[in-house]
Amino acid sequence: MAGGQGLMVQDIKSEDVPDLIDEAAAAAARLYALARDGVARRVTVDGRIDAEALEREQRGAHGLAWLATYVEVVRQLGAYTRRMRKEARLGELEQLLSLAAAGEYLAQIAGGIPMSQTEIVRLRDLGVGARGRRAFLAGAAGALIEAGNTVETRARIMDLIENQDAAATFGDAGLDDTLEAMRGEMRRFANDRVVPHAHDWHLANDYIPLEIIEEMAALGVFALTLPEAHGGLGLGKETMCVVSEELSRAYIGVGSLGTRTEIAAELILGGGTGEQKARWLPKLASGEILPTAVFTEPNTGSDLASLRTRALRDGDVYRVTGSKTWITHPVRADLMTLLVRTNPDEKGYRGLSMLLAEKPRGTDADPFPAPGMSGSEIEVLGYRGMREYEIAFDGFEVAAENLLGHEEGQGFKQLMQTFESARIQTAARAIGVAQNALDLGLRYAQERVQFAKPIVKFPRVADKIVAMAVEIHAVRQLTYYAARQKDGARRCDLEAGMAKLLAARVAWSAADNALQIHGGNGFALEYPVSRVLCDARILNIFEGAGEIQAQVIARRLLEQRN
Repeated sequence: MAGGQGLMVQDIKSEDVPDLIDEAAAAAARLYALARDGVARRVTVDGRIDAEALEREQRGAHGLAWLATYVEVVRQLGAYTRRMRKEARLGELEQLLSLAAAGEYLAQIAGGIPMSQTEIVRLRDLGVGARGRRAFLAGAAGALIEAGNTVETRARIMDLIENQDAAATFGDAGLDDTLEAMRGEMRRFANDRVVPHAHDWHLANDYIPLEIIEEMAALGVFALTLPEAHGGLGLGKETMCVVSEELSRAYIGVGSLGTRTEIAAELILGGGTGEQKARWLPKLASGEILPTAVFTEPNTGSDLASLRTRALRDGDVYRVTGSKTWITHPVRADLMTLLVRTNPDEKGYRGLSMLLAEKPRGTDADPFPAPGMSGSEIEVLGYRGMREYEIAFDGFEVAAENLLGHEEGQGFKQLMQTFESARIQTAARAIGVAQNALDLGLRYAQERVQFAKPIVKFPRVADKIVAMAVEIHAVRQLTYYAARQKDGARRCDLEAGMAKLLAARVAWSAADNALQIHGGNGFALEYPVSRVLCDARILNIFEGAGEIQAQVIARRLLEQRN
């Protein structure tokens, strides 16, 4: 379908949709190859990536990461429509959402990709000239830009959304019946036990009640991906995505409780001894013990190589001294996965080790009732329900047998093995937050009457709602794809990083638009959308800030070229 001049969405036959999107994805991939070569020329010295040049060319390098992410989104939309058509599930809404998403992202590739609200990366920043742009626009990509995200398409999507069950995902997500049944179970639990209380917990900065955590454990939330041999359900990361998404749709704090267990379990599964697996994994799966991740330090952030907290061997124990910050849910945790430097003479990553540090549960009155451990709460805008702390260790004892894997110097390597799963789950949480924003924005727009009609009838309001639905649909397919790659035991650090990078931006955009739809009421603390805005903002910071995420993706992409 070359050219595309004057093409309208109604001109596109359903059977042609997968081929059209696939052809556009192929054109985008060719453009990406030009961009990768263009960036590589700027950052490569003697055939190798030069660190100083890569830092100097961050805009182009990070833009390459965003371009690659967009290309993968379009590719996955093509795969989704092909699969859905084969299963006779590609309805009108699914088709229009896919066309609008592909058309919009292709248009942004041609005109400028927003890395943030103010940083727009353009093809010239990637070393792609007018000739490359013209070739990109000449065929299916140009056709989809012309016909995809049009006024008529958006209006029809809005009609279909308004007539759909509000509990749905606004378009078939493409999952099997088992996963959709799991979604329904989690949605019912969230609606009954979380949604009615979430905003009050947020406003009061209250902990998520322990009875809620116990009910989550009974539902198998903490056992999802653990092997059955260790008390788990033996399910895949795609299931984890669905559960994390639906729980975060109700309240991100609830959706994030499973993240603590996921990280701890991945560490022990990947690096633990047989005895450590037998001791800890069944208790993690049952929810008997609650873990917390204790990695970040003041003034280090993502630079883990400069980590300074020390753990020195003293007979049968390690004595830990140092400070950690941004530690989530530590007071009520029973187990800390604690990243420390066991060899102070070994600089960088090689001197790091992971300890499985036991601690007693604390209370508000006595948060850290353990010798050698103290902490103070960090007050935060959002992401409440578990509470954030800065923690100081002064001779805190950890049994030497709790060194993960019983080998020093493996901590960074062990931690890296968890990043794929953690970033996939963070993307799923972001999708849940974005879906919550869409739910709230749509409901308010339908109920709020101005100038004698609901404000959803005004095109600028409807466009905001449709934009949320379109982007959620797109990033959901990217995230599920990353999860399936992980389930297939294939390396997916690129896909996981891309999913997290885009989902965080989508969540913030959706929350911002939903608050705008609320007008002044959205700025009032009594409206849940104010909470969603605060919760959405953290997603582009934790599990790798957006800039760090783009840097990691860019380096991998450039290394692939070599």
